[in-house]
Amino acid sequence: MPEESVNYGMFDTLETGNESLPFNLYNMDAISWLKTLNDNSVDLMITDPPYESLEKHRKIGTTTRLKNSKASSNKWFEIFPNERFESLLIEVYRVLKKNSHFYLFCDQETAFYVKPIAESVGFKFWKPIVWDKMKIGMGYHYRARYEFILFFEKGKRKLNNFSTPDVLQVPRVFRGYPTEKPVKLLEILINQSSMAGECIFDPFMGSGSTGKAALNLKRQFVGNDLCVEACQVTKDRLIKE
Repeated sequence: MPEESVNYGMFDTLETGNESLPFNLYNMDAISWLKTLNDNSVDLMITDPPYESLEKHRKIGTTTRLKNSKASSNKWFEIFPNERFESLLIEVYRVLKKNSHFYLFCDQETAFYVKPIAESVGFKFWKPIVWDKMKIGMGYHYRARYEFILFFEKGKRKLNNFSTPDVLQVPRVFRGYPTEKPVKLLEILINQSSMAGECIFDPFMGSGSTGKAALNLKRQFVGNDLCVEACQVTKDRLIKE
């Protein structure tokens, strides 16, 4: 797919009535997009890549088949292969400001793979946060009810609320966009690791839940996705805000 910017509104450049839209969306490969960003320019990164193990589980029927997506020829996303994580994490570390946080959604298999790579490029790994979806999902041996959110730090930044637990109980989105994350869950992470007016970035934004959470909390949002359909869904969702 050719790489192109989908400029739906960069902060004060797109007006609707008297109000500016505090977001900007791009339609590019995630790593290529990150390479366009300046060093030390991002306040907070939260993302959920379509990690390789999802495809493995799909092939043996242990996870839900997703809707058709223009990013793939079958009923699944175009997978982001493990071999590309080092390049991705190098770029994420480069663009994040000193004293900032990075959250990565993944399963247990991807967590074991990603953690040492992230540490090798400079991140401090704090812990896996557990997202308890509160309802049982698909599975083979023990059916899934949780997902990991790997919590990394560049430099040193305090969390805004030290009483927040490392198990976050938020119901999963039922019949939403493929692998859609609940806005309430993302609001917890954004509240913990940013301040009002700062900008939240997501290189695999999907349906834009991170963006909606950011706007709800008076942050700005810059998102990217390889799928044109995802950009359109996110645009329609965020412009309503």
